[in-house]
Amino acid sequence: MNRRSIPIRNFNFIDSTLREGEQFRGTHFTIEDKREIASLLDRFGVEYMELSTPVASPQSAAAIRALADTPRRFKLLTHIRANMDDARLAVDCGVDGADVYIGTSRHMREYSHGKSLEQVIEIGAEVIRFLKEQGAETRFSTEDTFRSNFADVMTVYRAMDLAGVDRVGVADTVGIADPLRTYNLISNLRDVVDCDIEFHGHNDSSCAVANAFCALQAGATHIDTTVLGIGERNGITPMGALVGRLYTCDKTLVEKYDLRLLPEIERTVAEKLGIEIPYNTPITGEVAFHHKAGVHTNAVLKNPTTYEAIAPEDFGLSRIIDVAHRLVGRNAIRDHAVSRGLDLPEDALQLATAQVKLMADERPITVEDVDRILEKMMLPMDD
Repeated sequence: MNRRSIPIRNFNFIDSTLREGEQFRGTHFTIEDKREIASLLDRFGVEYMELSTPVASPQSAAAIRALADTPRRFKLLTHIRANMDDARLAVDCGVDGADVYIGTSRHMREYSHGKSLEQVIEIGAEVIRFLKEQGAETRFSTEDTFRSNFADVMTVYRAMDLAGVDRVGVADTVGIADPLRTYNLISNLRDVVDCDIEFHGHNDSSCAVANAFCALQAGATHIDTTVLGIGERNGITPMGALVGRLYTCDKTLVEKYDLRLLPEIERTVAEKLGIEIPYNTPITGEVAFHHKAGVHTNAVLKNPTTYEAIAPEDFGLSRIIDVAHRLVGRNAIRDHAVSRGLDLPEDALQLATAQVKLMADERPITVEDVDRILEKMMLPMDD
């Protein structure tokens, strides 16, 4: 069936850095770490924060209670099994809502919880009723959705919708979905349920951002993200990368967020993890706005949008025009000289460019090497 994309309008980020992110290798967030990260994300404007289940450990429960008592704009969630004891503890910790999950694929039903489809529906409805009676916003997710039987999934989601759930969750638990498959599943689900739809996509095959974007196009209302995409194995949809995808589609989609905070958020989390922000991270990676080839730099100096779909200044960042290499053009050398407060006549500019190219052919060079070449022939600019 051919389907038309639903215009992306109202959507919410459910940031799971403090839940899914805790499953990233080597992660050990203290309660103060969690407060700091949550505060930054609250200022950024995320609508929800999801924390690890209070059943996980005493610190996990204490962290939920600590954030529950903190002034904030986001809604505080925790991620729990479809289990009444988990639900009672979540409510006792003061959450605004609970993300309930249970596996529905053959793998999960056989090797994880051992329940039949009828039992899954029964326990899911019981937990939802309890949480709703306590005033908690509730999501019900089928874990491993994309390896589950399609008819089973739709049966469970419809039953949960009728039970009064606020939203149902589609989970690409092992990262096997592709954009078309994601779009088709979400759009079919949109025809089955009246409640909101959440998408949780793992990045094992590098499709998490594309899948999340297609989920929104198909009618999803909530997307699970983490800072830098951290999570189990290769993690899930990176918030910053999805912001970039939405920005390039229509920058008004992300104007509700404080985009200039994104670099600080990603630096903070990277420091706490003891890792570097990967060089090719959209927007905040060190080469995200780096221009080198002569044809590119010439055009960018005239009009940055020629080779930039994202304006770095919207994120509090700057572009870099690289001049220390053999591909450099004279326009980039001219711009570099002007940035140093110097003006070159055309013949000196051409000579300087030629010398930079010759030196770069012999060995890797630095900006300091370029400056030394320019010092020999620069003339001070008139006041």
